[in-house]
Amino acid sequence: MAHSPLEQFEINPIAPINIGGVDATFTNSSLMMVIVVALVTLFLTGGMRKSAMVPGRWQTMVELAYEFVAGMVKENVGNEGKPYFPFIFTLFMFILGANLLGMIPYSFTVTSHIIVTFALAAVVFLGVTFIGFIKHGLGFLKLFVPGGAPLWLLPLIVPIEVLSYLTRPISLSVRLFANMLAGHLMMKVFAGFIVSLGSIGIAGYFGAVLPFAFNIFMTGLEILVAFLQAYVFAILTCIYLNDAMHPSH
Repeated sequence: MAHSPLEQFEINPIAPINIGGVDATFTNSSLMMVIVVALVTLFLTGGMRKSAMVPGRWQTMVELAYEFVAGMVKENVGNEGKPYFPFIFTLFMFILGANLLGMIPYSFTVTSHIIVTFALAAVVFLGVTFIGFIKHGLGFLKLFVPGGAPLWLLPLIVPIEVLSYLTRPISLSVRLFANMLAGHLMMKVFAGFIVSLGSIGIAGYFGAVLPFAFNIFMTGLEILVAFLQAYVFAILTCIYLNDAMHPSH
């Protein structure tokens, strides 16, 4: 029986939970997020449990992840970004962990669902907006007025800048969701080709070589995309935070 490539994205309930009339059912997506948090926590705490002057492989990987995100924050936000490093580091590690865990056969890729990626993007958007107004008050609105722009162009430029700002959570969430969804969908389709061709005999085995090779290539590419998308999400968060810190262009 043929299975749809979209079946891998289905949300399945595990434990029905109802809180005050609100459906808070624990699903396969919820379980995967708990597993991601547990594995990332184990990776970080285990790697630094026996901190040594000459680090082992595990400690080296943890330190590389730490230094990579710390460098990203310092380069894009400056020293003012240090208080927000824990949040950005957590965000990066969660997305990376979810992306990589989704590469394991029969697992579930939580970042392939727009509701998850939009929730993350909304937290970033609301957070940086809140920080901007707390630090600068109404002066944060300078973000929507490009420096050096002629006064007669402001009625056109300001609405465009506001609209661009409001679409940030949409673009941030759709970029991650679309990349993870498309990659996994493509791999599943070609895996279906391999099974179908292999079932028709010797000739089919030879025909399955090409989609099999393509799937190996796609697996490597998807692992790269998993890292790249976590990086893009984190660096855009840094850029948005920098705008909140320094609204004047």
